Amino acid sequence: MSFAIPVNRLRETDLLLAFHHPKPSYPLHILIVPKRPICSMMTLQPSDADFLVDLMAAVQSLVQEFNLDDTGYSLITNGGDYQDVPQLHYHLYSFDEKFK
Repeated sequence: MSFAIPVNRLRETDLLLAFHHPKPSYPLHILIVPKRPICSMMTLQPSDADFLVDLMAAVQSLVQEFNLDDTGYSLITNGGDYQDVPQLHYHLYSFDEKFK
């Protein structure tokens, strides 16, 4: 049995995958997930610096592609009781209605 969800890859590198959230909470809602297992932001190690550099490059690229500097955006990660999935992931989203 597979729990994989088919997604349209917006960005993919050796270290991460970015795709539209399958159940978006915002007009534009993108998930960015590391490919290696990292439980949460609190378990990041100095050896994960390459992922963080890749993350920032992917976010900058997505902000530019969707013109989010003009409309506004947020980049968040949840932790503790707010983290539903035990894998570090980031949400890039915009409230702008033009994405509906």
